[in-house]
Amino acid sequence: MEADLTPAELTLLGLLVEKPRHGYELDEVISARGMREWTEIGFSSIYYLLGRLRDRGLITEIGAPRAVRGRAVRGKARRVYGPTAEGRRACARSAEAAVAELRPVFSPLLVGLANQPLIPPERLRAALDRRAAALAERIAAVGAARDAQRDAPGFVRAVFDHALGQLAAEQRWLAAYRAADPGEHPPDDPGQEGGGDDPL
Repeated sequence: MEADLTPAELTLLGLLVEKPRHGYELDEVISARGMREWTEIGFSSIYYLLGRLRDRGLITEIGAPRAVRGRAVRGKARRVYGPTAEGRRACARSAEAAVAELRPVFSPLLVGLANQPLIPPERLRAALDRRAAALAERIAAVGAARDAQRDAPGFVRAVFDHALGQLAAEQRWLAAYRAADPGEHPPDDPGQEGGGDDPL
């Protein structure tokens, strides 16, 4: 049985099932749809991933190479890829599993919170302030990207809406956490009584 697709492989394969594309077009769609908010695909990794999908027989070159926007780039046309029949089946299987299965999310935020007692209160508050500002910026950016895709299919808008819902949920949690003054150490915190060294 075909090995599971990584999230990056599934993302690219799904875009090729949607429509045959070359690497440059894939990068444009990934950027326009804000996909780098939820998947790790850099421009340089697109061609590596295309090679992996091709070697596994999930995609194949479609027709003759074509130029980018009607002209060759540095005299070299781009290879256009599309899915094979097995690629479509693998994409459908992996997409269904990704929708159905609840998988753990390994968040650096939770690792930081688990070690919060080591952070001096004023530095913790400043860090939370920076996170709040970054969240507001991210929400604005994802919202703008969604609004620029008004003619996109429903599933594309659903991806944007899910991302915005997660960001908004974290924004609400963060506001409540900051209001509770998380910089206050609990009374039994050994760092408060023993006069331990400030790690920072």
